[in-house]
Amino acid sequence: MASREHEDERRRANRGRLDPERRLPPGDALFTPGAGRLRQEVERRSAVPLVWLHQRPHWLLPLLLGVLFIAGLTSPGVLGALCLLTVAAFFAWLAFLTWPTLARRQRVPRVLMVLVVLVLALARASGL
Repeated sequence: MASREHEDERRRANRGRLDPERRLPPGDALFTPGAGRLRQEVERRSAVPLVWLHQRPHWLLPLLLGVLFIAGLTSPGVLGALCLLTVAAFFAWLAFLTWPTLARRQRVPRVLMVLVVLVLALARASGL
């Protein structure tokens, strides 16, 4: 059994490396079996960005989305709308990718979230 000092030293040495608990699934687990052309193409093009996001620190994506959302709510006009549209597009992208694995009760909140952010973007663009 390793001492506490050795465990802390190992953590410091591994800082910045990919956490072994966050490894990617083996094989073609990122792709939906029997998917149509559109889904196959979106999944294929999404593989690299998803792996890149997976390798970033856990806190980075929520922080970035939070900053974009707050900037969208506080920035005037088109700039705020663009920030909110970016957030909505990201949520829609993730919803599309996870759609086949979700139950009906899990799909509804994702659709509502995208719609609410789109309505906020429309309101910001129209000056409301």
